[in-house]
Amino acid sequence: MNPVAFTIGVFEIRWYSIFILAAVIFGYITINREAKRFGIRGDFVFNMMFWSFIVGLICARLYYVIFNLDLFKSDPLSIVKLWEGGLAIHGGLLGGLVTIILYCKKYKVKTIRILDFVAPAMLLSQAIGRWGNFFNQEAHGAAIDPDTLRRIFIPDFIINGMTIDGVTYTPSFLFESIICLVMFILIAFIRRGKYVKIGQPLGLYLLAYGGIRFFIEMGRTDSLMLGGFKMAQIISVIFFISGLCIMAYTSRKSKFEDLYNDASNIDEIRF
Repeated sequence: MNPVAFTIGVFEIRWYSIFILAAVIFGYITINREAKRFGIRGDFVFNMMFWSFIVGLICARLYYVIFNLDLFKSDPLSIVKLWEGGLAIHGGLLGGLVTIILYCKKYKVKTIRILDFVAPAMLLSQAIGRWGNFFNQEAHGAAIDPDTLRRIFIPDFIINGMTIDGVTYTPSFLFESIICLVMFILIAFIRRGKYVKIGQPLGLYLLAYGGIRFFIEMGRTDSLMLGGFKMAQIISVIFFISGLCIMAYTSRKSKFEDLYNDASNIDEIRF
């Protein structure tokens, strides 16, 4: 598996960087399209997503580095080599969330409304970004018989890519990518519903990704650890419980209260 897509002079352009960039672009397009439906200016969305991406990228790297300090002690400069992999999605999500909250507060925009636009798009971005892990031969599970993967219709190019030093590993990245894509489609469809309430798209995202990642992480062999616990599972539980709380709170409201698609709620965030 060659992680390098092509070279320009002495510069290597890696597949990992390409897929991360594609994830950002498609995520932004999805968020902007939904925001336009509510009359939100494109420059607001672009600037918000730009800073969220920058801060999220830094936090994703720092999160990974903190839990892998031994890998960087002998070569601290390698911390900036993002193209070689080593980004923790939970660190990126937390950094991006804080940025969006502060940005919305600055412009006096209802944060929960913006997060309803952003959260489902993150599932699409995560589905795309996982393929960067494939080309870096990371985010995989335990060793597995290649024939077992063929029996569940895993293509040979993925099996070959997940074969490292003669050992074939479970393509956890693929399972997460597929499930994220399916959940993105479902939530994007659900939020068009007549009686969907403000906050529920965000709640569904937290439930979906919290649940997905918790079970995917069970088989991962390269997890970031805190003591004897997998950090991704700890964060996933927090996500899932937060999603449950949001869904329970919003469901207690009357049928016609705080509707996501209600025109009377649009003026609150249009500017």
